[in-house]
Amino acid sequence: MDDLNTLKPTVFASVPRLYNKIYAAITNAVKESGGLKERLFHAAYNAKRQAIINGRNPSPVWDKLVFNKIKARLGGRVRVMSSGASPLSPDVMEFLRICFGGDILEGYGMTETSCVITLMDVGDISIGHVGSPNPACEVKLVDVPEMNYTSEDQPYPRGEICARGPIIFQGYYKDEVQTREVIDEDSWLHTGDIGLWLPGGRLKIIDRKKNIFKLAQGEYIAPEKIENVYAKCKFIAQCFVYGDSFNSCLVAVVAVEPEVLKSWAALEGIQYEDLRQLCSDPRARAAVLADMDSIGKEAQLRGFEFVKAVTLVAEPFTLENGLLTPTFKVKRPQAKAYFAKEITTMYAQLLDAESARPKL
Repeated sequence: MDDLNTLKPTVFASVPRLYNKIYAAITNAVKESGGLKERLFHAAYNAKRQAIINGRNPSPVWDKLVFNKIKARLGGRVRVMSSGASPLSPDVMEFLRICFGGDILEGYGMTETSCVITLMDVGDISIGHVGSPNPACEVKLVDVPEMNYTSEDQPYPRGEICARGPIIFQGYYKDEVQTREVIDEDSWLHTGDIGLWLPGGRLKIIDRKKNIFKLAQGEYIAPEKIENVYAKCKFIAQCFVYGDSFNSCLVAVVAVEPEVLKSWAALEGIQYEDLRQLCSDPRARAAVLADMDSIGKEAQLRGFEFVKAVTLVAEPFTLENGLLTPTFKVKRPQAKAYFAKEITTMYAQLLDAESARPKL
Protein backbone atom coordinates (compact mmCIF):
# COMPACT_ATOMS: atom_id res chain seq x y z
CA MET A 1 0.00 0.00 0.00
CA ASP A 2 2.91 2.36 0.65
CA ASP A 3 4.13 1.78 -2.91
CA LEU A 4 0.70 2.68 -4.29
CA ASN A 5 0.62 5.94 -2.36
CA THR A 6 4.09 6.78 -3.70
CA LEU A 7 3.60 5.73 -7.32
CA LYS A 8 -0.04 6.87 -7.67
CA PRO A 9 -0.90 4.61 -10.66
CA THR A 10 -3.50 5.64 -13.24
CA VAL A 11 -4.00 2.10 -14.60
CA PHE A 12 -4.31 -0.72 -12.10
CA ALA A 13 -4.11 -4.28 -13.46
CA SER A 14 -4.68 -7.09 -11.00
CA VAL A 15 -6.45 -10.38 -10.25
CA PRO A 16 -9.68 -11.20 -8.37
CA ARG A 17 -7.77 -12.45 -5.35
CA LEU A 18 -6.50 -8.92 -4.63
CA TYR A 19 -9.78 -7.23 -5.59
CA ASN A 20 -11.62 -9.54 -3.18
CA LYS A 21 -9.21 -8.47 -0.44
CA ILE A 22 -9.86 -4.79 -1.20
CA TYR A 23 -13.62 -5.46 -1.16
CA ALA A 24 -13.42 -7.30 2.18
CA ALA A 25 -11.17 -4.65 3.77
CA ILE A 26 -13.50 -1.78 2.82
CA THR A 27 -16.75 -3.55 3.78
CA ASN A 28 -15.29 -4.66 7.12
CA ALA A 29 -14.05 -1.12 7.85
CA VAL A 30 -17.51 0.27 7.05
CA LYS A 31 -19.19 -2.23 9.40
CA GLU A 32 -16.73 -1.46 12.18
CA SER A 33 -17.22 2.31 11.78
CA GLY A 34 -20.93 1.95 12.58
CA GLY A 35 -23.39 4.75 13.28
CA LEU A 36 -23.41 7.86 11.09
CA LYS A 37 -20.33 6.86 9.02
CA GLU A 38 -21.86 3.53 8.03
CA ARG A 39 -25.19 5.13 7.10
CA LEU A 40 -23.40 7.84 5.08
CA PHE A 41 -21.42 5.21 3.14
CA HIS A 42 -24.53 3.22 2.24
CA ALA A 43 -26.42 6.39 1.24
CA ALA A 44 -23.53 7.47 -1.00
CA TYR A 45 -23.11 3.95 -2.42
CA ASN A 46 -26.80 3.53 -3.27
CA ALA A 47 -27.09 7.01 -4.80
CA LYS A 48 -24.02 6.54 -6.99
CA ARG A 49 -25.12 3.01 -7.98
CA GLN A 50 -28.55 4.24 -9.06
CA ALA A 51 -27.04 7.06 -11.10
CA ILE A 52 -24.73 4.63 -12.95
CA ILE A 53 -27.61 2.21 -13.64
CA ASN A 54 -29.69 5.08 -15.07
CA GLY A 55 -26.83 6.27 -17.28
CA ARG A 56 -26.33 9.54 -15.40
CA ASN A 57 -23.19 11.08 -13.97
CA PRO A 58 -23.17 10.61 -10.17
CA SER A 59 -23.11 13.71 -8.01
CA PRO A 60 -19.49 14.73 -7.17
CA VAL A 61 -20.66 15.38 -3.61
CA TRP A 62 -20.52 11.66 -2.80
CA ASP A 63 -16.91 11.43 -3.96
CA LYS A 64 -15.92 14.41 -1.81
CA LEU A 65 -17.73 13.09 1.26
CA VAL A 66 -16.92 9.38 1.01
CA PHE A 67 -15.17 7.88 -1.99
CA ASN A 68 -12.12 10.12 -2.38
CA LYS A 69 -10.81 8.72 0.91
CA ILE A 70 -11.18 5.19 -0.49
CA LYS A 71 -9.58 6.17 -3.80
CA ALA A 72 -6.60 7.54 -1.88
CA ARG A 73 -5.77 3.99 -0.72
CA LEU A 74 -4.69 3.24 -4.32
CA GLY A 75 -2.96 6.58 -4.80
CA GLY A 76 -6.02 8.61 -5.78
CA ARG A 77 -5.41 8.71 -9.57
CA VAL A 78 -6.67 5.32 -10.81
CA ARG A 79 -8.92 5.74 -13.87
CA VAL A 80 -8.86 2.18 -15.25
CA MET A 81 -8.84 -1.11 -13.32
CA SER A 82 -8.55 -4.42 -15.16
CA SER A 83 -9.06 -7.98 -13.96
CA GLY A 84 -8.08 -11.36 -15.35
CA ALA A 85 -6.75 -14.86 -14.49
CA SER A 86 -10.03 -15.97 -12.87
CA PRO A 87 -13.66 -14.75 -12.69
CA LEU A 88 -14.39 -11.56 -10.77
CA SER A 89 -17.64 -11.65 -8.84
CA PRO A 90 -20.23 -9.25 -10.38
CA ASP A 91 -20.98 -7.57 -7.05
CA VAL A 92 -17.26 -7.04 -6.39
CA MET A 93 -16.92 -5.45 -9.83
CA GLU A 94 -19.89 -3.18 -9.15
CA PHE A 95 -18.42 -2.28 -5.76
CA LEU A 96 -15.05 -1.32 -7.30
CA ARG A 97 -16.75 0.73 -10.01
CA ILE A 98 -18.74 2.71 -7.46
CA CYS A 99 -15.96 3.20 -4.91
CA PHE A 100 -13.07 3.97 -7.29
CA GLY A 101 -14.90 5.38 -10.32
CA GLY A 102 -13.48 5.10 -13.82
CA ASP A 103 -13.65 1.96 -15.93
CA ILE A 104 -13.47 -1.53 -14.44
CA LEU A 105 -12.68 -3.94 -17.27
CA GLU A 106 -12.69 -7.72 -17.07
CA GLY A 107 -11.02 -9.84 -19.72
CA TYR A 108 -10.66 -13.50 -20.56
CA GLY A 109 -7.74 -15.32 -22.11
CA MET A 110 -4.99 -17.90 -21.78
CA THR A 111 -1.24 -18.15 -22.22
CA GLU A 112 -2.04 -20.29 -25.27
CA THR A 113 -3.91 -17.36 -26.89
CA SER A 114 -1.24 -14.68 -26.33
CA CYS A 115 -3.43 -13.50 -23.45
CA VAL A 116 -6.67 -11.82 -24.56
CA ILE A 117 -9.60 -13.73 -26.12
CA THR A 118 -12.30 -11.28 -25.03
CA LEU A 119 -12.33 -7.93 -23.22
CA MET A 120 -15.03 -5.58 -21.97
CA ASP A 121 -15.48 -2.35 -23.92
CA VAL A 122 -14.62 0.94 -22.27
CA GLY A 123 -17.86 2.54 -21.14
CA ASP A 124 -19.79 -0.74 -20.90
CA ILE A 125 -21.65 -0.47 -17.57
CA SER A 126 -23.10 -4.00 -17.67
CA ILE A 127 -21.48 -6.58 -15.40
CA GLY A 128 -21.24 -10.36 -15.13
CA HIS A 129 -19.45 -10.97 -18.44
CA VAL A 130 -15.95 -10.80 -19.97
CA GLY A 131 -16.75 -8.66 -23.00
CA SER A 132 -16.64 -9.29 -26.73
CA PRO A 133 -14.05 -11.16 -28.82
CA ASN A 134 -10.63 -9.76 -29.59
CA PRO A 135 -10.59 -8.73 -33.31
CA ALA A 136 -7.53 -10.96 -33.73
CA CYS A 137 -9.47 -14.20 -33.19
CA GLU A 138 -12.72 -16.04 -33.83
CA VAL A 139 -14.69 -17.44 -30.91
CA LYS A 140 -17.35 -20.15 -30.97
CA LEU A 141 -19.16 -22.38 -28.47
CA VAL A 142 -19.14 -26.16 -28.94
CA ASP A 143 -21.81 -28.46 -27.47
CA VAL A 144 -20.89 -30.41 -24.33
CA PRO A 145 -23.78 -32.90 -24.14
CA GLU A 146 -22.44 -34.75 -21.08
CA MET A 147 -22.84 -31.50 -19.11
CA ASN A 148 -26.13 -30.52 -20.82
CA TYR A 149 -24.67 -27.47 -22.57
CA THR A 150 -25.74 -26.98 -26.22
CA SER A 151 -26.11 -24.27 -28.85
CA GLU A 152 -29.87 -24.85 -28.71
CA ASP A 153 -30.13 -23.81 -25.04
CA GLN A 154 -32.58 -21.05 -24.17
CA PRO A 155 -32.50 -18.15 -23.60
CA TYR A 156 -28.79 -18.19 -24.53
CA PRO A 157 -26.61 -20.69 -26.45
CA ARG A 158 -24.07 -22.45 -24.22
CA GLY A 159 -21.00 -24.62 -24.76
CA GLU A 160 -17.22 -24.98 -24.52
CA ILE A 161 -15.36 -21.84 -25.58
CA CYS A 162 -13.11 -22.37 -28.61
CA ALA A 163 -10.84 -19.79 -30.25
CA ARG A 164 -9.02 -19.64 -33.60
CA GLY A 165 -6.76 -17.07 -35.23
CA PRO A 166 -3.19 -15.75 -35.47
CA ILE A 167 -2.97 -15.20 -31.71
CA ILE A 168 -3.32 -18.97 -31.02
CA PHE A 169 -0.07 -20.75 -30.16
CA GLN A 170 1.42 -23.42 -32.43
CA GLY A 171 1.57 -26.09 -29.74
CA TYR A 172 3.24 -27.28 -26.56
CA TYR A 173 7.00 -27.62 -26.83
CA LYS A 174 7.94 -31.19 -27.78
CA ASP A 175 4.52 -32.47 -26.66
CA GLU A 176 2.49 -33.40 -29.73
CA VAL A 177 0.04 -35.52 -27.73
CA GLN A 178 -1.09 -32.70 -25.45
CA THR A 179 -1.16 -30.28 -28.40
CA ARG A 180 -3.59 -32.53 -30.28
CA GLU A 181 -5.77 -32.72 -27.17
CA VAL A 182 -6.43 -28.95 -27.22
CA ILE A 183 -6.15 -27.99 -30.92
CA ASP A 184 -8.46 -29.82 -33.33
CA GLU A 185 -8.00 -30.51 -37.05
CA ASP A 186 -9.63 -27.17 -37.94
CA SER A 187 -7.15 -25.21 -35.75
CA TRP A 188 -9.71 -24.43 -33.03
CA LEU A 189 -8.24 -24.23 -29.53
CA HIS A 190 -10.53 -25.89 -26.97
CA THR A 191 -10.17 -23.87 -23.78
CA GLY A 192 -11.98 -26.18 -21.36
CA ASP A 193 -14.16 -23.27 -20.16
CA ILE A 194 -17.93 -23.22 -20.58
CA GLY A 195 -19.55 -19.98 -21.73
CA LEU A 196 -22.76 -18.48 -23.05
CA TRP A 197 -23.46 -15.65 -25.47
CA LEU A 198 -25.25 -12.62 -24.05
CA PRO A 199 -26.89 -9.89 -26.17
CA GLY A 200 -24.40 -7.64 -27.91
CA GLY A 201 -21.91 -10.44 -28.49
CA ARG A 202 -20.77 -10.45 -24.88
CA LEU A 203 -19.32 -13.69 -23.50
CA LYS A 204 -20.08 -14.97 -20.00
CA ILE A 205 -18.04 -17.74 -18.33
CA ILE A 206 -20.37 -20.08 -16.44
CA ASP A 207 -18.53 -23.34 -15.81
CA ARG A 208 -15.40 -25.37 -16.37
CA LYS A 209 -15.10 -28.52 -18.44
CA LYS A 210 -11.65 -29.30 -17.09
CA ASN A 211 -11.09 -29.93 -13.38
CA ILE A 212 -14.65 -31.17 -12.88
CA PHE A 213 -15.31 -34.29 -10.84
CA LYS A 214 -18.28 -36.38 -9.83
CA LEU A 215 -19.46 -36.96 -6.26
CA ALA A 216 -20.60 -40.37 -5.05
CA GLN A 217 -24.27 -39.55 -5.76
CA GLY A 218 -23.47 -38.62 -9.38
CA GLU A 219 -23.47 -34.80 -9.17
CA TYR A 220 -20.81 -32.99 -11.20
CA ILE A 221 -18.74 -30.37 -9.38
CA ALA A 222 -16.72 -27.46 -10.82
CA PRO A 223 -14.51 -26.62 -7.80
CA GLU A 224 -13.06 -23.41 -9.23
CA LYS A 225 -16.55 -21.91 -9.46
CA ILE A 226 -17.18 -22.73 -5.79
CA GLU A 227 -13.76 -21.42 -4.73
CA ASN A 228 -14.54 -18.11 -6.46
CA VAL A 229 -17.76 -17.86 -4.43
CA TYR A 230 -15.99 -18.57 -1.14
CA ALA A 231 -13.23 -16.07 -2.00
CA LYS A 232 -15.57 -13.35 -0.68
CA CYS A 233 -15.48 -14.83 2.83
CA LYS A 234 -13.66 -12.40 5.10
CA PHE A 235 -11.64 -15.17 6.77
CA ILE A 236 -10.32 -16.64 3.52
CA ALA A 237 -7.10 -15.64 1.77
CA GLN A 238 -7.06 -18.76 -0.42
CA CYS A 239 -9.28 -21.82 -0.71
CA PHE A 240 -8.91 -25.35 -2.10
CA VAL A 241 -12.20 -27.25 -2.50
CA TYR A 242 -11.95 -31.03 -2.80
CA GLY A 243 -14.30 -33.90 -3.53
CA ASP A 244 -14.27 -37.27 -5.28
CA SER A 245 -16.51 -40.10 -6.45
CA PHE A 246 -16.02 -42.00 -3.17
CA ASN A 247 -17.67 -39.29 -1.06
CA SER A 248 -20.99 -37.49 -1.26
CA CYS A 249 -19.87 -34.04 -0.06
CA LEU A 250 -17.13 -31.45 -0.40
CA VAL A 251 -14.37 -30.44 2.00
CA ALA A 252 -12.00 -27.48 1.86
CA VAL A 253 -8.57 -26.36 2.97
CA VAL A 254 -8.48 -22.65 3.75
CA ALA A 255 -5.42 -20.44 4.04
CA VAL A 256 -6.70 -17.82 6.46
CA GLU A 257 -6.47 -14.04 6.52
CA PRO A 258 -4.35 -13.75 9.70
CA GLU A 259 -5.50 -10.33 10.89
CA VAL A 260 -9.19 -11.08 10.36
CA LEU A 261 -8.98 -14.37 12.26
CA LYS A 262 -6.97 -12.77 15.08
CA SER A 263 -9.51 -9.93 15.38
CA TRP A 264 -12.33 -12.47 15.58
CA ALA A 265 -10.45 -14.41 18.30
CA ALA A 266 -9.92 -11.24 20.34
CA LEU A 267 -13.65 -10.45 20.20
CA GLU A 268 -14.47 -14.01 21.27
CA GLY A 269 -11.91 -13.95 24.08
CA ILE A 270 -10.02 -16.94 22.69
CA GLN A 271 -6.46 -17.40 23.93
CA TYR A 272 -3.77 -18.86 21.65
CA GLU A 273 0.01 -18.98 21.38
CA ASP A 274 0.37 -18.58 17.61
CA LEU A 275 -1.69 -18.55 14.43
CA ARG A 276 -1.27 -22.29 13.87
CA GLN A 277 -2.82 -23.05 17.24
CA LEU A 278 -5.70 -20.71 16.48
CA CYS A 279 -6.27 -22.43 13.12
CA SER A 280 -6.56 -25.75 14.97
CA ASP A 281 -9.23 -24.43 17.36
CA PRO A 282 -12.64 -26.03 16.60
CA ARG A 283 -14.34 -22.71 17.36
CA ALA A 284 -12.31 -21.02 14.62
CA ARG A 285 -13.19 -23.74 12.12
CA ALA A 286 -16.87 -23.45 13.04
CA ALA A 287 -16.82 -19.65 12.59
CA VAL A 288 -15.15 -19.88 9.17
CA LEU A 289 -17.52 -22.63 8.02
CA ALA A 290 -20.54 -20.59 9.18
CA ASP A 291 -19.33 -17.56 7.20
CA MET A 292 -18.74 -19.76 4.15
CA ASP A 293 -22.29 -21.12 4.46
CA SER A 294 -23.64 -17.57 4.57
CA ILE A 295 -21.66 -16.57 1.47
CA GLY A 296 -22.78 -19.77 -0.29
CA LYS A 297 -26.44 -19.04 0.41
CA GLU A 298 -26.08 -15.51 -0.95
CA ALA A 299 -24.54 -16.95 -4.14
CA GLN A 300 -27.33 -19.57 -4.32
CA LEU A 301 -25.01 -22.56 -4.35
CA ARG A 302 -26.84 -25.85 -4.66
CA GLY A 303 -26.93 -28.11 -1.60
CA PHE A 304 -24.20 -30.48 -2.78
CA GLU A 305 -21.94 -27.51 -3.63
CA PHE A 306 -21.65 -26.44 0.02
CA VAL A 307 -18.46 -27.42 1.83
CA LYS A 308 -19.25 -29.62 4.83
CA ALA A 309 -15.88 -29.54 6.61
CA VAL A 310 -12.92 -27.20 6.61
CA THR A 311 -9.26 -27.27 7.65
CA LEU A 312 -7.58 -23.95 8.42
CA VAL A 313 -3.90 -23.45 7.64
CA ALA A 314 -1.67 -20.53 8.59
CA GLU A 315 0.69 -20.86 5.60
CA PRO A 316 -0.54 -19.35 2.31
CA PHE A 317 -0.51 -21.24 -0.99
CA THR A 318 2.53 -19.99 -2.91
CA LEU A 319 4.64 -20.62 -5.99
CA GLU A 320 7.46 -21.66 -3.65
CA ASN A 321 5.53 -24.49 -1.98
CA GLY A 322 4.28 -25.67 -5.35
CA LEU A 323 0.58 -25.00 -4.76
CA LEU A 324 0.06 -22.10 -7.21
CA THR A 325 0.60 -21.51 -10.91
CA PRO A 326 2.31 -18.28 -12.04
CA THR A 327 -1.20 -16.79 -12.53
CA PHE A 328 -2.09 -17.70 -8.91
CA LYS A 329 -4.44 -20.58 -9.72
CA VAL A 330 -4.39 -23.58 -7.37
CA LYS A 331 -2.47 -26.59 -8.71
CA ARG A 332 -5.12 -29.18 -7.92
CA PRO A 333 -3.13 -32.45 -8.11
CA GLN A 334 -0.31 -30.95 -6.06
CA ALA A 335 -2.76 -29.52 -3.48
CA LYS A 336 -4.50 -32.89 -3.20
CA ALA A 337 -1.18 -34.58 -2.42
CA TYR A 338 0.04 -31.77 -0.12
CA PHE A 339 -3.12 -31.85 2.00
CA ALA A 340 -3.84 -35.60 1.72
CA LYS A 341 -3.70 -36.12 5.50
CA GLU A 342 -6.06 -33.20 6.20
CA ILE A 343 -8.52 -34.39 3.51
CA THR A 344 -8.57 -37.92 4.94
CA THR A 345 -9.11 -36.57 8.46
CA MET A 346 -12.04 -34.34 7.40
CA TYR A 347 -13.86 -37.19 5.64
CA ALA A 348 -13.26 -39.48 8.64
CA GLN A 349 -14.74 -36.86 10.98
CA LEU A 350 -17.78 -36.40 8.72
CA LEU A 351 -18.28 -40.18 8.64
CA ASP A 352 -18.06 -40.37 12.44
CA ALA A 353 -20.59 -37.53 12.77
CA GLU A 354 -22.94 -39.25 10.34
CA SER A 355 -22.64 -42.55 12.20
CA ALA A 356 -23.38 -40.85 15.53
CA ARG A 357 -26.69 -39.46 14.30
CA PRO A 358 -29.75 -41.33 15.55
CA LYS A 359 -31.30 -43.56 12.91
CA LEU A 360 -35.03 -43.49 12.27
